[in-house]
Amino acid sequence: MSSIQGTSAQDSIIEIKSSFKLRVFYFILALFIIIMASLSLPALSKWMNSEHTISQSRIQIAKVKFGSFTRDLSVQARVVAGVKPKLYSPSQGVVTFMVSPGDKVTKGYMVAQIHSPELENSYEQSQARLSQYKTQLARQKIQAKRSVLEAEKQADTALVKLAAAKREMKRSDEAESKSLISDIDYQKAKDHLQNAQLEYKHAIKESELALESLEFEVQSSVHEVNTQALKVKNIKRQVEALNITSPVTGMIGTRFIEQKSAVNKYQAIMNVIELENFELTIAIPESYADDLALGMKTEILYDGENIRGELIRIAPEVVNNKVEGRIRFTQNLPKNLRQNQRLTTRILFEEINDVHYLPRGAFIDGNGGMTAYLIKNEIAYKTKIKIGAKSLTKVEIISGLTTDDEVVISHLAPFNNAQQVVITQ
Repeated sequence: MSSIQGTSAQDSIIEIKSSFKLRVFYFILALFIIIMASLSLPALSKWMNSEHTISQSRIQIAKVKFGSFTRDLSVQARVVAGVKPKLYSPSQGVVTFMVSPGDKVTKGYMVAQIHSPELENSYEQSQARLSQYKTQLARQKIQAKRSVLEAEKQADTALVKLAAAKREMKRSDEAESKSLISDIDYQKAKDHLQNAQLEYKHAIKESELALESLEFEVQSSVHEVNTQALKVKNIKRQVEALNITSPVTGMIGTRFIEQKSAVNKYQAIMNVIELENFELTIAIPESYADDLALGMKTEILYDGENIRGELIRIAPEVVNNKVEGRIRFTQNLPKNLRQNQRLTTRILFEEINDVHYLPRGAFIDGNGGMTAYLIKNEIAYKTKIKIGAKSLTKVEIISGLTTDDEVVISHLAPFNNAQQVVITQ
């Protein structure tokens, strides 16, 4: 049996020659792979070290700046009348209103009238009594004149008698020197002269005393008249006060009783709102109570403009975790303000200079404002910070950040408290 021969005799060894261009191509490819690997290694390392990624569209980023800002507080203020006097009934009676709520009145305009028969009757009686006293005074003055004339008449009569006695004494002296008169008649003449002198002396004193007495009685009557005149004046003032007038130029507010109602003395009947003296009342959170001080400047937003104001009153107590304050406008009062209108108001606590600050954002609510995410090379690093004063639009950075640092100022919940997060476009 013959054996089958293989094909090995027909095979031949072919030598493969490497091409130079192919070697160059492989070299360039290897070099490219090495370069790309070296370039992507840091990014790959970042991805490996980061816990997760966040799209930049989901966050808000701002730079740390250095400068100054005003620490302030925004509150809702309510417009109230700075001057809103209440009007009271000056006496017991029945009220008649001349105006209605909402009516505009000027200062001095009569707004109500009280009908008080008792007071009006008292006024008429006091006037009658004053007339009576005046009549008595006039009668007393006439009687005083008559009494003065009578006293003067008696004094003049005594003077005439004295003159006659002096003449008689002169004749007696001449007769006595010539021994033409007896000693008895001479002594009678002397006694008559002394008696006339005494009568004249007493008449003069009685006249003076009568004059003083009459002057005193007249003065007493004058005093009674003046006292009664003051009573009439006082009651007249009370009667005139029954016509109640507006103490300010403004608008009638609230009527506390109905038309033609009976009122007691000093009972409130209505109030008047002065339209040119509005103020703002505010409720400030208790946490800011220690920062408040009288005279602090404020800005009131009205009709798109900031109007200046001043804090003029701070309540001494806290009610429902609020401290009530009062603000007064320090520039021209805006037109068309209304009672109880709501206005946004900024209280300017202080001006802070030379500090680092960021725009105020939701990041200060996370972790008590003690951490922030600092962005470097598209990586957000969790960083410890310390914040200071806050305003409506800014927050002071005390430590942890410096000028031009880029920081996430939006809410930090998407970061899940991670230490390192990749920020993607």
